[in-house]
Amino acid sequence: MKKTIFILSVLSAPFFFSQKKATPKAETKKENIDTGTKAALQLSKEELALYNGNFLKFISALKASDRKGMDALLSEKARKMVTEAVYQKLAVDIDTSKTFAITKSGYKPFIDGSSYPMIQYKYADDQSAEPAKIITAVFEKDGKIMGIKPYKVTK
Repeated sequence: MKKTIFILSVLSAPFFFSQKKATPKAETKKENIDTGTKAALQLSKEELALYNGNFLKFISALKASDRKGMDALLSEKARKMVTEAVYQKLAVDIDTSKTFAITKSGYKPFIDGSSYPMIQYKYADDQSAEPAKIITAVFEKDGKIMGIKPYKVTK
């Protein structure tokens, strides 16, 4: 009898001492969204006009192959990294003869925790719900262009 109780206690011990796996719970900060944080993620009309104007100036300089005009609109960081090959690639990937329409604006977060103003464009003649080509432009706070990335949507 003692052996049976001993064997049962040894076999049942892991069940008594086992721990339940805790599932992580996502914290929602709904009160921040309700109190205006969502509005802080949008660009103001003045900022949107400044950034959009600089983008359109850049596109017209790209169309005319005006290197000095394009360099004047780029931020210091971007100017150091951009070469003639990058300008040529942009000229091939962006159809400068078409007009652009804003599809999305806001702030783009970066890996270092900072966020910069961003505007996404599509060609104005593309009326589909999901545009075939998207051009994302990221700006510094003063309106200088940090980067432009044309992106072709594939299905």
